[in-house]
Amino acid sequence: MSTTRTENPVILGLSNQNGQLRGSVKPAGAPGGGGGGPPQLNQMKGKVNGSSQPAPPTNAVIKPGDDWKKNLKLPPKDMRIKTSDVTATKGNEFEDYCLKRELLMGIFEMGWEKPSPIQEESIPIALSGRDILARAKNGTGKSGAYLIPLLERIDLKKSCLQALVIVPTRELALQVSQICIQVSKHMGGVKVMATTGGTNLRDDIMRLDETVHVVIATPGRILDLIKKGVAKVNQVQMIVLDEADKLLSQDFVVMMEEMLGFLPKHRQILLYSATFPLSVQKFMNAHLQKPYEINLMEELTLKGVTQYYAYVTERQKVHCLNTLFSRLQINQSIIFCNSSQRVELLAKKISQLGYSCFYIHAKMRQEHRNRVFHDFRNGLCRNLVCTDLFTRGIDIQAVNVVINFDFPKLGETYLHRIGRSGRFGHLGLAINLITYDDRFNLKGIEEQLGTEIKPIPGIIDKSLYVAEYHSESGEEAKQ
Repeated sequence: MSTTRTENPVILGLSNQNGQLRGSVKPAGAPGGGGGGPPQLNQMKGKVNGSSQPAPPTNAVIKPGDDWKKNLKLPPKDMRIKTSDVTATKGNEFEDYCLKRELLMGIFEMGWEKPSPIQEESIPIALSGRDILARAKNGTGKSGAYLIPLLERIDLKKSCLQALVIVPTRELALQVSQICIQVSKHMGGVKVMATTGGTNLRDDIMRLDETVHVVIATPGRILDLIKKGVAKVNQVQMIVLDEADKLLSQDFVVMMEEMLGFLPKHRQILLYSATFPLSVQKFMNAHLQKPYEINLMEELTLKGVTQYYAYVTERQKVHCLNTLFSRLQINQSIIFCNSSQRVELLAKKISQLGYSCFYIHAKMRQEHRNRVFHDFRNGLCRNLVCTDLFTRGIDIQAVNVVINFDFPKLGETYLHRIGRSGRFGHLGLAINLITYDDRFNLKGIEEQLGTEIKPIPGIIDKSLYVAEYHSESGEEAKQ
Protein backbone atom coordinates (compact mmCIF):
# COMPACT_ATOMS: atom_id res chain seq x y z
CA MET A 1 0.00 0.00 0.00
CA SER A 2 1.23 3.43 -0.80
CA THR A 3 2.07 5.43 2.30
CA THR A 4 1.40 8.80 0.77
CA ARG A 5 -1.07 10.77 2.79
CA THR A 6 -4.60 11.21 1.46
CA GLU A 7 -6.60 14.18 2.62
CA ASN A 8 -9.47 13.61 4.97
CA PRO A 9 -12.70 14.11 3.05
CA VAL A 10 -14.98 17.02 3.79
CA ILE A 11 -18.12 15.40 5.18
CA LEU A 12 -21.19 17.55 5.43
CA GLY A 13 -23.59 17.52 8.34
CA LEU A 14 -21.37 15.64 10.78
CA SER A 15 -23.28 14.57 13.84
CA ASN A 16 -23.56 11.67 16.25
CA GLN A 17 -26.56 10.40 14.29
CA ASN A 18 -25.30 10.14 10.74
CA GLY A 19 -22.57 7.56 11.29
CA GLN A 20 -19.63 9.67 10.10
CA LEU A 21 -17.13 10.75 12.74
CA ARG A 22 -13.81 12.41 12.06
CA GLY A 23 -10.84 12.48 14.37
CA SER A 24 -8.18 15.13 14.50
CA VAL A 25 -5.83 15.05 11.51
CA LYS A 26 -3.40 12.17 11.87
CA PRO A 27 -1.02 10.81 9.24
CA ALA A 28 -2.87 8.27 7.18
CA GLY A 29 0.27 6.54 6.09
CA ALA A 30 2.42 3.83 7.62
CA PRO A 31 1.82 1.64 9.35
CA GLY A 32 -1.88 1.78 10.26
CA GLY A 33 -3.01 4.94 8.59
CA GLY A 34 -6.26 5.11 10.47
CA GLY A 35 -6.96 8.60 9.15
CA GLY A 36 -8.77 9.59 5.97
CA GLY A 37 -9.58 7.62 2.87
CA PRO A 38 -7.42 4.75 1.64
CA PRO A 39 -5.47 5.19 -1.57
CA GLN A 40 -5.71 2.82 -4.55
CA LEU A 41 -9.49 2.65 -4.57
CA ASN A 42 -10.11 4.22 -7.97
CA GLN A 43 -11.42 0.94 -9.32
CA MET A 44 -14.21 1.05 -6.75
CA LYS A 45 -15.61 4.46 -7.58
CA GLY A 46 -19.21 4.52 -8.69
CA LYS A 47 -22.66 5.13 -7.29
CA VAL A 48 -24.30 2.55 -5.08
CA ASN A 49 -27.85 3.30 -6.03
CA GLY A 50 -30.34 0.70 -7.14
CA SER A 51 -32.32 3.14 -9.23
CA SER A 52 -29.36 4.74 -11.01
CA GLN A 53 -29.25 4.55 -14.77
CA PRO A 54 -26.70 2.26 -16.45
CA ALA A 55 -23.70 3.89 -18.05
CA PRO A 56 -24.21 4.54 -21.75
CA PRO A 57 -22.72 1.86 -24.00
CA THR A 58 -19.53 2.60 -25.87
CA ASN A 59 -20.02 4.61 -29.06
CA ALA A 60 -17.98 2.23 -31.21
CA VAL A 61 -20.25 0.30 -33.56
CA ILE A 62 -19.31 -3.37 -33.56
CA LYS A 63 -19.58 -4.85 -37.03
CA PRO A 64 -19.68 -8.54 -37.96
CA GLY A 65 -16.16 -9.90 -38.08
CA ASP A 66 -14.79 -7.24 -35.68
CA ASP A 67 -12.87 -8.35 -32.63
CA TRP A 68 -15.49 -6.99 -30.24
CA LYS A 69 -13.24 -7.43 -27.21
CA LYS A 70 -10.94 -4.68 -28.50
CA ASN A 71 -13.68 -2.10 -27.91
CA LEU A 72 -14.21 -3.01 -24.25
CA LYS A 73 -13.30 -0.57 -21.49
CA LEU A 74 -11.63 -3.01 -19.13
CA PRO A 75 -10.62 -2.04 -15.58
CA PRO A 76 -6.96 -2.42 -14.59
CA LYS A 77 -6.00 -6.07 -14.23
CA ASP A 78 -6.02 -7.22 -10.58
CA MET A 79 -2.52 -8.59 -10.00
CA ARG A 80 -3.10 -9.55 -6.37
CA ILE A 81 -2.54 -13.21 -5.58
CA LYS A 82 -5.69 -15.33 -5.23
CA THR A 83 -6.26 -18.50 -3.20
CA SER A 84 -7.67 -21.76 -4.52
CA ASP A 85 -11.09 -20.72 -3.13
CA VAL A 86 -11.53 -18.98 -6.49
CA THR A 87 -8.76 -20.42 -8.67
CA ALA A 88 -9.54 -24.15 -8.33
CA THR A 89 -11.68 -24.20 -11.48
CA LYS A 90 -12.23 -26.61 -14.36
CA GLY A 91 -10.77 -24.03 -16.74
CA ASN A 92 -14.04 -22.87 -18.29
CA GLU A 93 -14.47 -19.45 -19.93
CA PHE A 94 -17.56 -17.24 -19.82
CA GLU A 95 -17.86 -17.65 -23.61
CA ASP A 96 -18.37 -21.41 -23.09
CA TYR A 97 -21.91 -20.80 -21.80
CA CYS A 98 -23.27 -19.36 -25.09
CA LEU A 99 -24.20 -16.07 -23.43
CA LYS A 100 -25.35 -13.00 -25.37
CA ARG A 101 -22.41 -10.93 -26.56
CA GLU A 102 -23.83 -7.82 -24.87
CA LEU A 103 -23.90 -9.68 -21.54
CA LEU A 104 -20.32 -10.89 -22.04
CA MET A 105 -19.26 -7.28 -22.65
CA GLY A 106 -20.69 -6.25 -19.26
CA ILE A 107 -19.07 -9.25 -17.53
CA PHE A 108 -15.60 -8.43 -18.87
CA GLU A 109 -15.97 -4.71 -18.14
CA MET A 110 -16.66 -5.65 -14.51
CA GLY A 111 -13.15 -7.14 -14.48
CA TRP A 112 -14.49 -10.70 -14.26
CA GLU A 113 -11.99 -12.58 -16.38
CA LYS A 114 -12.96 -16.23 -15.80
CA PRO A 115 -15.72 -17.99 -13.84
CA SER A 116 -14.99 -18.87 -10.21
CA PRO A 117 -15.82 -22.42 -9.00
CA ILE A 118 -19.34 -21.47 -7.82
CA GLN A 119 -19.99 -19.71 -11.14
CA GLU A 120 -18.77 -22.74 -13.10
CA GLU A 121 -21.12 -25.00 -11.18
CA SER A 122 -24.13 -22.67 -11.16
CA ILE A 123 -24.33 -20.90 -14.51
CA PRO A 124 -25.02 -23.86 -16.86
CA ILE A 125 -27.53 -25.43 -14.45
CA ALA A 126 -29.36 -22.13 -13.87
CA LEU A 127 -29.52 -21.53 -17.64
CA SER A 128 -31.26 -24.91 -18.02
CA GLY A 129 -34.09 -23.71 -15.75
CA ARG A 130 -33.46 -26.15 -12.92
CA ASP A 131 -33.80 -25.26 -9.21
CA ILE A 132 -30.49 -24.89 -7.36
CA LEU A 133 -29.37 -25.20 -3.75
CA ALA A 134 -25.82 -23.78 -3.68
CA ARG A 135 -23.44 -23.55 -0.77
CA ALA A 136 -20.20 -21.64 -1.22
CA LYS A 137 -17.90 -19.50 0.90
CA ASN A 138 -18.36 -15.79 1.41
CA GLY A 139 -16.65 -13.72 -1.26
CA THR A 140 -16.27 -16.37 -3.97
CA GLY A 141 -18.58 -14.92 -6.63
CA LYS A 142 -22.11 -16.01 -5.65
CA SER A 143 -23.71 -12.79 -6.98
CA GLY A 144 -22.27 -13.39 -10.44
CA ALA A 145 -23.31 -17.04 -10.24
CA TYR A 146 -26.99 -16.10 -10.24
CA LEU A 147 -27.03 -12.66 -11.94
CA ILE A 148 -25.39 -13.92 -15.16
CA PRO A 149 -27.99 -16.63 -15.91
CA LEU A 150 -30.78 -14.36 -14.66
CA LEU A 151 -29.84 -11.62 -17.14
CA GLU A 152 -29.30 -14.10 -19.97
CA ARG A 153 -32.87 -15.35 -19.55
CA ILE A 154 -34.53 -11.89 -19.52
CA ASP A 155 -36.74 -11.41 -22.60
CA LEU A 156 -36.52 -7.71 -23.52
CA LYS A 157 -39.53 -8.06 -25.85
CA LYS A 158 -41.69 -8.44 -22.76
CA SER A 159 -42.28 -5.37 -20.60
CA CYS A 160 -43.19 -7.37 -17.47
CA LEU A 161 -41.38 -8.29 -14.28
CA GLN A 162 -39.46 -11.53 -14.94
CA ALA A 163 -37.03 -12.07 -12.05
CA LEU A 164 -36.83 -11.39 -8.31
CA VAL A 165 -33.70 -11.35 -6.14
CA ILE A 166 -34.48 -11.33 -2.42
CA VAL A 167 -31.78 -10.31 0.09
CA PRO A 168 -31.93 -9.78 3.87
CA THR A 169 -30.53 -6.23 4.16
CA ARG A 170 -31.00 -2.88 2.44
CA GLU A 171 -27.26 -2.42 1.89
CA LEU A 172 -26.99 -5.77 0.12
CA ALA A 173 -29.99 -4.89 -2.09
CA LEU A 174 -28.24 -1.69 -3.21
CA GLN A 175 -24.98 -3.54 -3.84
CA VAL A 176 -26.57 -6.36 -5.89
CA SER A 177 -28.66 -3.93 -7.93
CA GLN A 178 -25.54 -1.91 -8.77
CA ILE A 179 -23.74 -5.05 -9.97
CA CYS A 180 -26.81 -6.04 -12.01
CA ILE A 181 -26.99 -2.59 -13.64
CA GLN A 182 -23.28 -2.65 -14.50
CA VAL A 183 -23.27 -6.18 -15.92
CA SER A 184 -26.36 -5.51 -18.06
CA LYS A 185 -25.38 -2.05 -19.30
CA HIS A 186 -24.77 -3.17 -22.92
CA MET A 187 -27.92 -5.29 -23.14
CA GLY A 188 -30.12 -2.59 -24.61
CA GLY A 189 -32.61 -1.75 -21.94
CA VAL A 190 -32.73 -4.24 -19.05
CA LYS A 191 -34.61 -2.34 -16.34
CA VAL A 192 -33.35 -3.08 -12.84
CA MET A 193 -34.95 -1.77 -9.66
CA ALA A 194 -33.95 -1.97 -6.00
CA THR A 195 -36.68 -1.66 -3.38
CA THR A 196 -36.19 -1.82 0.38
CA GLY A 197 -37.94 -0.87 3.57
CA GLY A 198 -37.26 2.60 4.90
CA THR A 199 -37.66 4.27 1.50
CA ASN A 200 -40.57 6.13 -0.07
CA LEU A 201 -43.29 3.67 -1.12
CA ARG A 202 -44.79 6.17 -3.58
CA ASP A 203 -41.51 6.25 -5.57
CA ASP A 204 -41.59 2.46 -5.88
CA ILE A 205 -45.22 2.49 -7.01
CA MET A 206 -44.45 5.06 -9.73
CA ARG A 207 -41.40 3.10 -10.86
CA LEU A 208 -43.33 -0.18 -11.11
CA ASP A 209 -45.94 1.58 -13.22
CA GLU A 210 -43.24 1.62 -15.91
CA THR A 211 -41.29 -1.32 -17.33
CA VAL A 212 -39.18 -3.22 -14.79
CA HIS A 213 -37.61 -6.60 -15.66
CA VAL A 214 -35.65 -7.35 -12.47
CA VAL A 215 -36.46 -6.37 -8.88
CA ILE A 216 -33.88 -6.72 -6.10
CA ALA A 217 -35.63 -6.37 -2.76
CA THR A 218 -35.80 -6.99 0.94
CA PRO A 219 -38.63 -9.38 1.97
CA GLY A 220 -41.03 -7.01 3.75
CA ARG A 221 -41.06 -4.36 1.02
CA ILE A 222 -41.54 -6.71 -1.95
CA LEU A 223 -44.31 -8.61 -0.15
CA ASP A 224 -46.05 -5.29 0.58
CA LEU A 225 -45.82 -4.27 -3.10
CA ILE A 226 -47.11 -7.67 -4.26
CA LYS A 227 -50.08 -7.61 -1.86
CA LYS A 228 -50.97 -4.08 -2.97
CA GLY A 229 -51.05 -5.33 -6.57
CA VAL A 230 -48.25 -2.93 -7.54
CA ALA A 231 -45.56 -5.55 -8.20
CA LYS A 232 -47.20 -7.91 -10.68
CA VAL A 233 -45.38 -11.24 -10.31
CA ASN A 234 -47.60 -13.49 -12.45
CA GLN A 235 -44.86 -13.77 -15.10
CA VAL A 236 -41.83 -14.08 -12.82
CA GLN A 237 -39.80 -17.04 -14.08
CA MET A 238 -36.88 -16.92 -11.62
CA ILE A 239 -36.55 -16.10 -7.94
CA VAL A 240 -33.20 -15.96 -6.13
CA LEU A 241 -32.76 -16.09 -2.36
CA ASP A 242 -29.31 -14.66 -1.62
CA GLU A 243 -28.13 -15.36 1.95
CA ALA A 244 -30.87 -17.98 2.03
CA ASP A 245 -30.13 -19.13 5.57
CA LYS A 246 -31.00 -15.67 6.90
CA LEU A 247 -34.07 -15.31 4.65
CA LEU A 248 -35.40 -18.67 5.86
CA SER A 249 -34.74 -17.98 9.54
CA GLN A 250 -37.56 -17.10 11.94
CA ASP A 251 -37.19 -13.42 11.05
CA PHE A 252 -38.32 -13.82 7.44
CA VAL A 253 -39.55 -17.35 6.65
CA VAL A 254 -43.28 -16.55 7.04
CA MET A 255 -42.93 -13.67 4.55
CA MET A 256 -41.01 -15.88 2.12
CA GLU A 257 -43.70 -18.58 2.25
CA GLU A 258 -46.44 -16.01 1.69
CA MET A 259 -44.58 -14.40 -1.21
CA LEU A 260 -44.10 -17.73 -3.01
CA GLY A 261 -47.89 -18.19 -2.89
CA PHE A 262 -48.25 -15.26 -5.33
CA LEU A 263 -45.71 -16.56 -7.85
CA PRO A 264 -46.46 -18.85 -10.82
CA LYS A 265 -46.47 -22.56 -10.01
CA HIS A 266 -43.70 -23.29 -12.52
CA ARG A 267 -40.91 -20.97 -11.52
CA GLN A 268 -37.21 -21.49 -10.93
CA ILE A 269 -35.88 -21.07 -7.38
CA LEU A 270 -32.17 -20.52 -6.68
CA LEU A 271 -30.92 -20.63 -3.07
CA TYR A 272 -27.41 -19.36 -2.25
CA SER A 273 -25.63 -19.15 1.09
CA ALA A 274 -22.46 -20.02 2.98
CA THR A 275 -24.37 -21.85 5.73
CA PHE A 276 -27.48 -24.01 5.46
CA PRO A 277 -29.32 -24.81 8.70
CA LEU A 278 -32.28 -27.22 8.93
CA SER A 279 -34.77 -24.44 8.10
CA VAL A 280 -33.37 -24.36 4.55
CA GLN A 281 -33.80 -28.12 4.16
CA LYS A 282 -37.45 -27.87 5.22
CA PHE A 283 -38.12 -25.05 2.74
CA MET A 284 -36.30 -26.92 -0.03
CA ASN A 285 -38.39 -30.06 0.49
CA ALA A 286 -41.59 -28.01 0.33
CA HIS A 287 -40.90 -25.72 -2.63
CA LEU A 288 -38.01 -26.88 -4.84
CA GLN A 289 -38.39 -29.40 -7.67
CA LYS A 290 -35.50 -31.90 -7.73
CA PRO A 291 -32.93 -29.17 -6.98
CA TYR A 292 -29.36 -29.44 -8.20
CA GLU A 293 -27.21 -29.32 -5.07
CA ILE A 294 -23.82 -27.59 -5.10
CA ASN A 295 -21.53 -27.76 -2.07
CA LEU A 296 -18.13 -26.08 -2.33
CA MET A 297 -17.61 -25.99 1.44
CA GLU A 298 -15.08 -28.71 2.24
CA GLU A 299 -13.90 -26.29 4.90
CA LEU A 300 -15.87 -23.34 6.21
CA THR A 301 -13.39 -20.47 6.52
CA LEU A 302 -11.69 -18.68 3.62
CA LYS A 303 -8.15 -19.89 2.88
CA GLY A 304 -6.84 -16.34 2.54
CA VAL A 305 -7.95 -15.06 5.96
CA THR A 306 -5.44 -15.48 8.81
CA GLN A 307 -7.12 -15.48 12.25
CA TYR A 308 -5.61 -14.28 15.52
CA TYR A 309 -6.86 -13.58 19.04
CA ALA A 310 -5.60 -11.13 21.65
CA TYR A 311 -6.43 -11.95 25.28
CA VAL A 312 -7.51 -8.70 26.99
CA THR A 313 -9.73 -7.33 29.73
CA GLU A 314 -12.75 -5.23 28.75
CA ARG A 315 -10.91 -2.08 29.89
CA GLN A 316 -7.90 -2.86 27.69
CA LYS A 317 -9.87 -3.24 24.44
CA VAL A 318 -9.69 0.37 23.22
CA HIS A 319 -5.95 0.56 24.02
CA CYS A 320 -5.42 -2.72 22.15
CA LEU A 321 -7.36 -1.38 19.15
CA ASN A 322 -5.24 1.78 19.15
CA THR A 323 -2.09 -0.39 19.13
CA LEU A 324 -3.42 -2.40 16.20
CA PHE A 325 -4.15 0.78 14.24
CA SER A 326 -0.58 1.99 14.79
CA ARG A 327 1.09 -1.30 13.86
CA LEU A 328 -1.02 -2.77 11.07
CA GLN A 329 -0.96 -1.69 7.44
CA ILE A 330 -4.71 -1.21 7.06
CA ASN A 331 -6.22 -0.45 3.70
CA GLN A 332 -9.76 -0.52 5.09
CA SER A 333 -11.01 -2.20 8.26
CA ILE A 334 -14.40 -3.29 9.59
CA ILE A 335 -14.76 -3.45 13.39
CA PHE A 336 -17.67 -5.45 14.85
CA CYS A 337 -19.52 -4.82 18.11
CA ASN A 338 -22.41 -6.83 19.55
CA SER A 339 -24.86 -3.93 20.03
CA SER A 340 -25.84 -0.64 18.40
CA GLN A 341 -25.01 1.27 21.61
CA ARG A 342 -21.47 -0.17 21.72
CA VAL A 343 -21.00 0.68 18.02
CA GLU A 344 -21.65 4.37 18.68
CA LEU A 345 -19.55 4.46 21.85
CA LEU A 346 -16.59 2.79 20.12
CA ALA A 347 -16.84 5.04 17.06
CA LYS A 348 -16.68 8.06 19.37
CA LYS A 349 -13.62 6.62 21.15
CA ILE A 350 -11.85 5.98 17.84
CA SER A 351 -12.48 9.55 16.70
CA GLN A 352 -11.13 10.83 20.03
CA LEU A 353 -7.96 8.82 19.38
CA GLY A 354 -7.54 10.87 16.21
CA TYR A 355 -8.76 8.41 13.59
CA SER A 356 -11.60 9.02 11.17
CA CYS A 357 -14.28 6.36 11.26
CA PHE A 358 -17.81 5.72 10.10
CA TYR A 359 -20.36 3.63 11.95
CA ILE A 360 -23.52 1.85 10.86
CA HIS A 361 -26.30 -0.07 12.62
CA ALA A 362 -29.95 -0.94 12.08
CA LYS A 363 -31.35 1.82 14.30
CA MET A 364 -29.97 4.63 12.13
CA ARG A 365 -32.11 6.54 9.64
CA GLN A 366 -32.05 4.96 6.23
CA GLU A 367 -30.55 7.94 4.40
CA HIS A 368 -27.63 7.95 6.87
CA ARG A 369 -27.10 4.21 6.40
CA ASN A 370 -27.07 4.68 2.62
CA ARG A 371 -24.57 7.53 2.85
CA VAL A 372 -22.21 5.64 5.16
CA PHE A 373 -22.33 2.50 3.00
CA HIS A 374 -21.78 4.46 -0.21
CA ASP A 375 -18.93 6.57 1.16
CA PHE A 376 -17.12 3.71 2.88
CA ARG A 377 -17.40 1.58 -0.24
CA ASN A 378 -15.91 4.42 -2.27
CA GLY A 379 -12.96 4.75 0.07
CA LEU A 380 -13.71 8.00 1.91
CA CYS A 381 -12.77 6.47 5.25
CA ARG A 382 -10.52 3.66 6.43
CA ASN A 383 -12.47 2.35 9.41
CA LEU A 384 -16.08 1.26 9.83
CA VAL A 385 -17.62 0.23 13.16
CA CYS A 386 -20.80 -1.82 12.83
CA THR A 387 -23.15 -4.49 14.13
CA ASP A 388 -23.92 -7.76 12.38
CA LEU A 389 -26.10 -5.75 9.99
CA PHE A 390 -22.96 -5.52 7.85
CA THR A 391 -22.02 -9.22 7.79
CA ARG A 392 -24.31 -10.34 5.00
CA GLY A 393 -22.80 -10.40 1.54
CA ILE A 394 -21.30 -6.93 1.66
CA ASP A 395 -18.44 -6.95 -0.82
CA ILE A 396 -15.82 -4.22 -0.35
CA GLN A 397 -12.64 -5.39 -2.02
CA ALA A 398 -10.38 -2.94 -0.19
CA VAL A 399 -11.12 -4.37 3.29
CA ASN A 400 -8.04 -6.30 4.39
CA VAL A 401 -8.59 -6.31 8.19
CA VAL A 402 -11.63 -7.36 10.23
CA ILE A 403 -11.57 -6.84 14.01
CA ASN A 404 -14.05 -8.45 16.39
CA PHE A 405 -14.00 -5.84 19.16
CA ASP A 406 -16.77 -7.94 20.72
CA PHE A 407 -16.47 -11.67 20.07
CA PRO A 408 -19.67 -13.20 18.61
CA LYS A 409 -21.56 -15.98 20.34
CA LEU A 410 -22.36 -18.05 17.23
CA GLY A 411 -19.97 -19.75 14.84
CA GLU A 412 -22.20 -18.77 11.93
CA THR A 413 -21.94 -15.08 12.88
CA TYR A 414 -18.16 -15.38 13.21
CA LEU A 415 -17.90 -16.98 9.77
CA HIS A 416 -19.89 -14.19 8.09
CA ARG A 417 -17.97 -11.46 9.93
CA ILE A 418 -14.48 -12.61 8.97
CA GLY A 419 -15.74 -13.18 5.41
CA ARG A 420 -15.79 -9.38 4.92
CA SER A 421 -12.01 -9.67 4.54
CA GLY A 422 -10.17 -11.72 1.94
CA ARG A 423 -12.83 -11.17 -0.73
CA PHE A 424 -12.62 -13.17 -3.97
CA GLY A 425 -9.60 -15.23 -2.97
CA HIS A 426 -7.48 -12.32 -1.74
CA LEU A 427 -5.63 -12.18 1.56
CA GLY A 428 -6.89 -10.69 4.80
CA LEU A 429 -6.61 -10.63 8.56
CA ALA A 430 -9.19 -11.34 11.30
CA ILE A 431 -8.29 -10.23 14.82
CA ASN A 432 -10.44 -11.15 17.82
CA LEU A 433 -10.30 -9.33 21.17
CA ILE A 434 -11.03 -12.08 23.70
CA THR A 435 -11.95 -11.53 27.35
CA TYR A 436 -12.07 -14.12 30.14
CA ASP A 437 -15.79 -14.60 29.48
CA ASP A 438 -15.15 -15.35 25.78
CA ARG A 439 -12.60 -18.14 26.30
CA PHE A 440 -15.01 -21.09 26.04
CA ASN A 441 -16.79 -19.44 23.13
CA LEU A 442 -13.50 -19.11 21.25
CA LYS A 443 -12.72 -22.79 21.73
CA GLY A 444 -16.26 -23.79 20.72
CA ILE A 445 -16.20 -21.75 17.50
CA GLU A 446 -12.78 -23.15 16.57
CA GLU A 447 -14.13 -26.69 16.93
CA GLN A 448 -17.44 -25.93 15.22
CA LEU A 449 -15.78 -24.36 12.17
CA GLY A 450 -12.77 -26.69 12.13
CA THR A 451 -10.41 -23.73 12.06
CA GLU A 452 -7.47 -22.42 14.09
CA ILE A 453 -7.46 -19.00 15.75
CA LYS A 454 -3.86 -18.38 16.84
CA PRO A 455 -2.50 -16.10 19.60
CA ILE A 456 -1.51 -12.77 18.07
CA PRO A 457 2.26 -12.43 17.53
CA GLY A 458 4.25 -9.30 18.40
CA ILE A 459 4.76 -8.58 14.70
CA ILE A 460 2.29 -9.72 12.05
CA ASP A 461 3.86 -10.66 8.73
CA LYS A 462 2.60 -8.17 6.12
CA SER A 463 2.65 -10.88 3.46
CA LEU A 464 -0.42 -12.39 5.20
CA TYR A 465 -2.70 -9.45 4.44
CA VAL A 466 -1.08 -6.64 2.41
CA ALA A 467 -1.73 -6.90 -1.31
CA GLU A 468 1.43 -5.14 -2.42
CA TYR A 469 3.54 -8.02 -1.08
CA HIS A 470 1.97 -10.36 -3.64
CA SER A 471 1.54 -10.75 -7.35
CA GLU A 472 0.42 -13.53 -9.64
CA SER A 473 4.05 -14.26 -10.44
CA GLY A 474 4.55 -15.46 -6.90
CA GLU A 475 3.37 -18.76 -5.46
CA GLU A 476 -0.34 -19.13 -4.96
CA ALA A 477 -1.37 -18.34 -1.42
CA LYS A 478 -2.51 -21.01 1.01
CA GLN A 479 -3.29 -23.93 -1.29
